Amino acid sequence: MLCRPVWRNARLLAVTKRRILHMSIINHEEAFRDRAAMLAMRAMIAVSGSFSIEPGAREAYDQLIARTKIAEDVETAQDQVGGVSGWWVTPAGTRIEDGAILYVHGGGYVLGSAEAYRGLASQIATRAGRPVFVVDYALAPENPFPAAYDDVSNAYVALADMTGGKVALMGDSAGGGAVLSVAMNRAEGIPAPVALVAYSPWVDPALEGESVQTRGDVDPILNEETLSGAARQYLAGADPRDPRVNALKGDFGKLPPVRIDVGDDEILLDDALRFEALAGEAGRQVETHVWKGMIHVFPANVGMLKASGQALDGTAEFLKRHF
Repeated sequence: MLCRPVWRNARLLAVTKRRILHMSIINHEEAFRDRAAMLAMRAMIAVSGSFSIEPGAREAYDQLIARTKIAEDVETAQDQVGGVSGWWVTPAGTRIEDGAILYVHGGGYVLGSAEAYRGLASQIATRAGRPVFVVDYALAPENPFPAAYDDVSNAYVALADMTGGKVALMGDSAGGGAVLSVAMNRAEGIPAPVALVAYSPWVDPALEGESVQTRGDVDPILNEETLSGAARQYLAGADPRDPRVNALKGDFGKLPPVRIDVGDDEILLDDALRFEALAGEAGRQVETHVWKGMIHVFPANVGMLKASGQALDGTAEFLKRHF
């Protein structure tokens, strides 16, 4: 019988402990009241027809996102940070110099606007007690890769300078992938974000996750064809494995503490789980919350879903721990 040397056993145990400490998948059961709400939501989505990611859908997408109510006691104002336009969402009694959140909206790099996302940003800002700047990054196909990455990076560098490095990054869908890429590929000398939160992040435009296929029948919003089209418009022939657009290929050594929230019924589930696994192997702190019965970017449905409020409250608690 061959025995492993004691030092090797100790090393294996240390690696195992490190992975357990830094990898955390938290599963959330679907609340009873959310089941009926999700049935109604799925029916509404089915009646409205297939979701498209193309310039002609921008107005409809903004109207949908803007349904998230703007919280009370916040001010919203247009501004520029690092030469990039956007909207400030500032809760009463907070100051930018005390720390801020940079939020990057979703929409497949083709849709979305900072103005439409003020409601969701306000729900985050009031809970976390921090001002939020929502970036209006340049959209594809008019502005292909790496335009969005560059805009987000420039805004982050400027905001880090304004706050003395007290910046958290947040984003949903493509925006979630963008903030992960910016954090992991930032230049030497640029401070790390204090923390990062991503809702349903799209981290792999090569679409190599198994859930693109296995969750296709339960995801009412996204499908492989829709995401492939969005990737083509943004990449315009660029490599889908470039770390500036594919967070799975980034430098995990630069990753700050991360929280991910993802629905169990969405095709991007494996984007979150694969990112979690790679981050854990690198010994980084990542907690991934998988919500049963939930769909793409469900936290935006605050007021309709109990899970949405729980995810937003969890986001605030996570951010407060790291600011």
